[in-house]
Amino acid sequence: MIYTIDRITTLINAERYGEADARIGFILTDSRSLCFPEETLFFALKSDRNDGHRYIPELYRRGVRNFAVEVLPDSSSSYTDANFLKVADTLKALQMLAKKHRETFHIPIIGITGSNGKTMVKEWLYQLLMPERFVTRSPRSYNSQIGVPLSVWLLNENTQIGLFEAGISRPKEMDALREIIRPTIGVLTTIGTAHQENFASIEEKCREKLRLFRHAQTIVYCTDNALTARLISEESLEGEPIAWSTKDENAQLYVSRIEKQAEHTTVSYRYKNHIEGQYTLPFIDDASVENSITCTAVALYLGIAPAALAKRMAHLEPVAMRLEVKEGQHGCTLINDSYNSDIHSLDIALDFMNRRPDHKGRKRTLILSDIEQTGRKPADLYREVSHLAAKRRVEKFIGIGRQLCAHADSIGITDKCFFPDCESFIHSEAFDKLRNEVILIKGARRFGFDRLTDLLVKKVHETTLEVNLNALVENLNYYRSFMKPETKLVCMIKANGYGTGAVEIAKTLQDHRVDYLAVAVADEGVTLRNNGITSSIMIMNPEMTAFKTMFDYELEPEVYSFRLLDALIKAARKEGIAGYPVHIKLDTGMHRLGFDPQQDIEKLIDVFKHQNALIPRSVFSHFVGSDSNDFDDFSRHQFVLFDEASRKIQSAFPHKILRHIDNSAGIEHFPERQLDMCRLGIGLYGVNPRSNAIIHNVCTLKTTILQLRIVKAHETIGYSRRGTVERDSLIAAIPIGYADGLNRRLGNRHGYCLVNGKKADYIGNICMDVAMIDVTGIDCKEGDAVEIFGDRLPVTVLSDALSTIPYEVLTGISNRVKRVYFQD
Repeated sequence: MIYTIDRITTLINAERYGEADARIGFILTDSRSLCFPEETLFFALKSDRNDGHRYIPELYRRGVRNFAVEVLPDSSSSYTDANFLKVADTLKALQMLAKKHRETFHIPIIGITGSNGKTMVKEWLYQLLMPERFVTRSPRSYNSQIGVPLSVWLLNENTQIGLFEAGISRPKEMDALREIIRPTIGVLTTIGTAHQENFASIEEKCREKLRLFRHAQTIVYCTDNALTARLISEESLEGEPIAWSTKDENAQLYVSRIEKQAEHTTVSYRYKNHIEGQYTLPFIDDASVENSITCTAVALYLGIAPAALAKRMAHLEPVAMRLEVKEGQHGCTLINDSYNSDIHSLDIALDFMNRRPDHKGRKRTLILSDIEQTGRKPADLYREVSHLAAKRRVEKFIGIGRQLCAHADSIGITDKCFFPDCESFIHSEAFDKLRNEVILIKGARRFGFDRLTDLLVKKVHETTLEVNLNALVENLNYYRSFMKPETKLVCMIKANGYGTGAVEIAKTLQDHRVDYLAVAVADEGVTLRNNGITSSIMIMNPEMTAFKTMFDYELEPEVYSFRLLDALIKAARKEGIAGYPVHIKLDTGMHRLGFDPQQDIEKLIDVFKHQNALIPRSVFSHFVGSDSNDFDDFSRHQFVLFDEASRKIQSAFPHKILRHIDNSAGIEHFPERQLDMCRLGIGLYGVNPRSNAIIHNVCTLKTTILQLRIVKAHETIGYSRRGTVERDSLIAAIPIGYADGLNRRLGNRHGYCLVNGKKADYIGNICMDVAMIDVTGIDCKEGDAVEIFGDRLPVTVLSDALSTIPYEVLTGISNRVKRVYFQD
């Protein structure tokens, strides 16, 4: 929908500077996602870590002419054809605009909240309702204070039902989201411990979430949860309750039977005591079954007939809430989003591809299936697809489906080809010619895109390390929440990102604007630069032979000795370099590397003052024991030494020299010692070094069962006959061994993995490429997944069993293990 700039000025109660006519169809809060500058209104949002006002000059150069701001630019008179809408708070103005936009729609709006299952319920409701009605929904997990208004803005004249998630992370946040969504139907999913850290109890969090439903006409929830049922009763909500239960026959939706088979679940129900129904769901896990019942309650309330519901339930597709990045065949990188295909999720996926730095000069390719059930004329729809793809710098377009074939002329990209189905493409010359491209695979599963992905992905070892980039960002934000807004942050990605893969980690961190990245040696920094990383990079262990490499790739070394400092000065002078930034390390107690803070400082200052090749950018030291209260006295001693020495260095030079000593544990334990910058290491990867607890799990090491065999009692398993079974046992062989990073000390029942959620001991000696596990009594088959560590088996369990630290386990994962990256 289009608004005039005059209308928006009135709606958000802004003071307008500028008189240019403008029609606004797009709202932007992140400058990196700009697509349609002429029709965009940019909200310059402020946060503890960033200020959107900084990006106004860049956006103006790129064609944006409309800005919502809290402060006018210093040279606003030079923006002669721009409009600035001045408001007291740009976030509140964004929310107000979405609220006013929502008020123009008198249609069912479904608001979904809870701890778990929000996105799955939303996506499944979308699949169930779309055959009959035009549905606008939140893209992916856009459920925050910013994401909700951006989602509601997508409502348009074709919308018949709105589906929006609402997520909160602290008290008092839901009121703003309620005013934006104004749900007529409220849906409460499972209440659990996710995002619990800012709430006193689960009850407090549940009460806060229920505020979304204060004026809803209907509320759907599971009454079997005693806490939920009690709080809904106590809150005296206005809406009609649609409670479902597997226990209470008098519930509005009574689930009388749940019958699980090998690959599907049959659910029988009675609705409002007179409608009997049954459906078969192509999933068997408890979360999917529960979410399907919630969807059933909503669908029946909206008038979907039981027969139609059963038909659609049988074809529900799994919800891929993640964009996976995989290494493909022939030098390609694959971005897999082969779950569904609609215009909004397409734009998000294109934006993700466009924002990935790629210095290999590779072509950007989009493989897209037909976009179905949109209620729009196909010619108009595919012209918009073409426009989006061109704006996101797609250079090759491959369309799959009869609609795309029929409307090939609507796609304006020169390099294009079309196929009626996936098989035709797979057997075509175009498929064989995919080389050195970044490929976004975007399409509905019914087109067989799973097979397409399988064929394009590089075939490697069956063992994979899954890296959850969203969890990485959540850990980043967890530690940022302890930091002052002005404090800078260094993120450690040495040792190949603690085993996770430094390039993808660096791309994510750069996207979230961390101040510095730190690696161990120059070659690691070169790899990052060659993959498009432009952030400042520290080299923690600079080698004498790598000075020219560091200069060529703008890598900033630490200096820890006079020998290294003198050699670096000579090398810089030889290259004609002046003012090259370096980072001074002081040894305050680690006794590993560093200048002596009590004996070397005067000489160090003198050396720097009598040359101009190098300039100190920062001075830092390492806490020895910030992870334990037992070392607090020694940490205090370290800080006194560092504080005195670093102040001397700072005061000796006119420019700003950053000071940093807090590491992951120190950020949380010593907030008063944050100084100018902190260094985030193991905490970034999800391990709290003070408690050894997992914050948000980043890495999951998985493999599969290769073979199952019965081994008779008293037989032995593996090399050297170390593993003896005391009973007839079912033994599985899995394709992971010590060459992959599975420590041999876990063998012979000193450790375990998970098979279908059940513990399976390692039995016998772990081999180079294969390990054996005891799966006696576990329902499993060949090909089933095995979790070595991950969401259900924390990496700390392995490190504890090995009497070591999680660092060793993570960095020990071999490079032959395929890394798979995903984000919501």
